[in-house]
Amino acid sequence: MAGIYFWRDKVNKKAVALLSGGLDSTLAVKVMLEQGIDIEALNFTSAFCTCNCRDSTCRSEAQRVANEFGIKIKILQKGLDYIDVIRNPKYGYGKGINPCVDCRIYMHKLAKKYMHETGASFIITGEVLGQRPMSQRIDAFKSIERDSGLEGLILRPLSAKHLEPTIPEKTGIVDREKLLDIIGRSRKHQIELAEELDVADYPCPSGGCLLTDKIFSKKVKDLLEHNNDVSTKDLHLLKAGRHLRIDENTKVIIGRNEKDNIKLKNLMQPYNLLIEPLNFAGPTALVCGNINTAARDVTGRIILKYAKEKANLHSQLKAVKNGEESVFTVDSLIDDETMERMRI
Repeated sequence: MAGIYFWRDKVNKKAVALLSGGLDSTLAVKVMLEQGIDIEALNFTSAFCTCNCRDSTCRSEAQRVANEFGIKIKILQKGLDYIDVIRNPKYGYGKGINPCVDCRIYMHKLAKKYMHETGASFIITGEVLGQRPMSQRIDAFKSIERDSGLEGLILRPLSAKHLEPTIPEKTGIVDREKLLDIIGRSRKHQIELAEELDVADYPCPSGGCLLTDKIFSKKVKDLLEHNNDVSTKDLHLLKAGRHLRIDENTKVIIGRNEKDNIKLKNLMQPYNLLIEPLNFAGPTALVCGNINTAARDVTGRIILKYAKEKANLHSQLKAVKNGEESVFTVDSLIDDETMERMRI
């Protein structure tokens, strides 16, 4: 409680807003700007972000909103320390491998640090009570506030009238009567509010996280189970190609298209083996883990399988590791049953 009294004495009209670039966080910022609150935005990105933005990313949407509103914005990448949050979430997972409550705590701890740095005295988020089943419940809100050390200092303008008054409201910095009482998963009220506040061009009404996707979650779980140390490139590779586990120590990623093939080349690390068709058209493959001749040959057989009629058993493949190249051939295609068993 001492922390709360300390901040109560220093509360001011400056806040840090968690701005994803989606409709909810955009509206939350707009509502507070209408009350004369001085806002600096904080946008978090990670290898697990997804959004239905048109020809854009959530990061650029957040930047666009900040520019439109005339506020400063800082982009923060969730670091490799975030992997520990995914590995060992205090509050468990959702339907995939998504540690939603722990993720919010992680972000709010960083937001609290930024709040100190900028001289702000509270946090604003676009969370709506009841919108997300795991992290947007009253008990989850309380856990997030308590564990991040921000009790009474996280203002959720869109659902504020369903929640206990925050310190900014109690001290009169924010007029509670001008806050909202939105609840549930429907975006009807937000769309109406957007029209009322003249907020246009919101291509991302609800962002998302790949950790909630059951198929993608399997790839993440496999990576964490087989690797004590994970790099940023490992995380970005999760979004490229088809993932197959040859054995406990070796994984293969097969490009699905030219974009994937290029991505695999760009994300190749010194301890990976890159395999490409040499005299036929087919997918590129990246071998991760224990790399030996057997793993190389199995990968070659997988490539020929996907290449179909474009390849034959005399087709050549090129293997590259640490700048050294070698050419090899394989004597058969991988069979369907084996490949299906390898699929992650």
